Amino acid sequence: QVQLVESGGGLVQAGGSLRLSCAASGRIFIINRMGWFRQAPGKEREFIAAIRWRGRDTYYADPSKDRFTISKDNAENTVYLEINSLEPDDTAVYVCAAAQHELQWDYWGQGTQVTVSS
Repeated sequence: QVQLVESGGGLVQAGGSLRLSCAASGRIFIINRMGWFRQAPGKEREFIAAIRWRGRDTYYADPSKDRFTISKDNAENTVYLEINSLEPDDTAVYVCAAAQHELQWDYWGQGTQVTVSS
């Protein structure tokens, strides 16, 4: 099992930045990749970005939106999501996930709330 705990959310004004953290524990060695998703009220969960746990490959839902940057620190077993130029539409619960297998996400955190005021 892998446990994931997110942090770093909060209330921020439009135009600001946040860095979200996701700390992994447990059977870290089984992780293939980690990712970030978000779910806004009344909307479906949305994939944002993923990163290989071993290696440096990154994947973004929309590479043209360079407001999101995923990174990791393997020594700290932590993945980060930096969000710049925050917009009210970015208001959502941001959730971290870990994948053991290629075609699915196997472990999920509880999420951290991000609220952007206009």
